[in-house]
Amino acid sequence: MNRPLKVPGWLRPSRTIPVTRWRSASRWRARPSTLGVLILGLTLFGTGEALLVVADLGNGPWTVFAQGLTVHTPMSIGLATFALSVIVLLLWIPLRERPGLGTIANAIIIAGALQIGVQVIPSPSALWLRLLFVIGGIALIGLGSGLYLTTNLGPGPRDGWMTGLHVRFGWPVARVRTGIEISVVVIGWLLGGTVGLGTVLFALFVGPSVGWGLRLMDRGDSSPDAGAPELEA
Repeated sequence: MNRPLKVPGWLRPSRTIPVTRWRSASRWRARPSTLGVLILGLTLFGTGEALLVVADLGNGPWTVFAQGLTVHTPMSIGLATFALSVIVLLLWIPLRERPGLGTIANAIIIAGALQIGVQVIPSPSALWLRLLFVIGGIALIGLGSGLYLTTNLGPGPRDGWMTGLHVRFGWPVARVRTGIEISVVVIGWLLGGTVGLGTVLFALFVGPSVGWGLRLMDRGDSSPDAGAPELEA
């Protein structure tokens, strides 16, 4: 009789945000170790976005939008990413969402890491290497998300906007996220941002990547009953 294949714990995507040792009890106060995890996670996230840009096979939706803005303005892609974060934060006001230290850091550090990444990472020419950059970028975004989300210092501007719309209007989270992402990528593409295979791969695999990133943070001391909020589909 064949036994079912046992998947290692670190490979199973998490359905909760784990309660970690570095988790902060407040959105505005954090220990140095928590700040270190936050900065590392956001830096990895921004570097992953940079790998997608450098691969030139298509970016994630918000980076497509930011890249489109650079075509029509003197802004760099990092500055355009930061400007979009500020605009989205302003959209939180009527939704009465509460930011945190992580929200502000998200807007600044991801934009900075993205800008530095596109300046220092060499552009590959071989297709297989460009695909590797895309896969590596998505993996870094998942790992970075797993780190910064478990600090409990507040959602990023885009995530907060999504959950705010969900709470305010009762729309399913999945539909809100899909609607936002499609709208953003279409606008960015019309502005001149790069859409392609990388965009499709990002759409298909960023969710599982974030789930695996969260699972990597789980050391077995968290469960849905331990106060970790359930991830919504």
